[in-house]
Amino acid sequence: MTSIDEYMTGLGRRARRASRAMARASTAAKNAALDAIADAIERDRAELKDANARDLARARDKGHDAAFIDRLTLSDKALNTMIEGLRQVAALADPIGEISGLKFRPTGIQVGQMRVPLGVIGIIYESRPNVTIDAAALCLKSGNAAILRGGSEALECNAALAKLISEGLEAAGLPQDAVQVVSTADRAAVGKLITMTEYVDVIVPRGGKSLIARLMEEARVPMIKHLDGICHVYVDDRADLTKALNVCDNAKTHRYGTCNTMETLLIARGIAAEALPLLAKAFKAKDVELRVDAASRAVLDHARHDGALVDATEADWSTEYLAPVLSIKLVDGLDAAIDHINTYSSHHTDAIITEDHDRAMRFLREVDSASVMVNASTRFADGFEFGLGAEIGISNDKLHARGPVGLDGLTSLKYVVFGHGEIRN
Repeated sequence: MTSIDEYMTGLGRRARRASRAMARASTAAKNAALDAIADAIERDRAELKDANARDLARARDKGHDAAFIDRLTLSDKALNTMIEGLRQVAALADPIGEISGLKFRPTGIQVGQMRVPLGVIGIIYESRPNVTIDAAALCLKSGNAAILRGGSEALECNAALAKLISEGLEAAGLPQDAVQVVSTADRAAVGKLITMTEYVDVIVPRGGKSLIARLMEEARVPMIKHLDGICHVYVDDRADLTKALNVCDNAKTHRYGTCNTMETLLIARGIAAEALPLLAKAFKAKDVELRVDAASRAVLDHARHDGALVDATEADWSTEYLAPVLSIKLVDGLDAAIDHINTYSSHHTDAIITEDHDRAMRFLREVDSASVMVNASTRFADGFEFGLGAEIGISNDKLHARGPVGLDGLTSLKYVVFGHGEIRN
């Protein structure tokens, strides 16, 4: 039996070799592979759903919660999004080889930058089988090789998707080792992957706090990571209440188990008596538990809100619930809202609802998050919705990539120089 060390080293060695072929692959070949994978998913829908059903049955037997089951489920809608994402990535401009910023220097040389692949990307993720396709598509189009290590909960579904990816690569004449899915659930595989600096250029983790904490402690390979998604919506006292109601409802209740779901609602005191009872009524209708500060409770008591309220604690302002739970706080205005967000936000996604342009622009400039929005749901913080075709993750970091990480985030720049025989004096 091959040891985990030998198995992962073999994956890394093959990925490094494949990355060199992918770096020189033509746009036509990469697009052909993406289209072939999309066709294969469409053809094998039933088989993929059967594999996912077996994964779901095991997850339910282990007692995983509703948010986890939602992330693991491969519905018809999820399959359609996978297919459309592959087609969108194929339709995007190929960034590899693009030269920008060419300038003549006084010496006569021309200096610019060329966009190039990162090389080999290791992606570690938990329960979402759609990540297998999103990651494969983006790594493939950006000329990288990928080693994908999904969670044990989606082992059967990921294995089925891996076969279709391999089929698509082969059909396009590209190395099948360009995308390899780790076939073992042994946690030691992760430990090896994040230390293989000779074979892996960057790690992209997608998972909970415990996974990220482990990788930050043990990884030797650089990471593009995100932590939790403590997302805010601030309803300004110059907000349109119809917009506020629609956006806040969607930001919280569209899906509970995603990193771009609103977890804290901030409301300006000047509009609270009018806005808060309407918002609380909408959330009560969807069985969302409200954790409120004293000022919010006073407003709702005065309005005779008949839903149950829980007193918010200090911990609530820094909690990602991933559940039908929402913390609510009244603030004195824009300055207080920005201060609260920059104090408690995980720098993922935050939004303002206002009709005041100057306030909106201040919010955009001063809120220190990867995605900042005006009059729009935080649920839009997504590579697919941003027109990236898909995303490999949403980075809270400030170096290299920030926000939804698409094709450009999986590339680097190198300087290129064009001369005519010039020499330096």
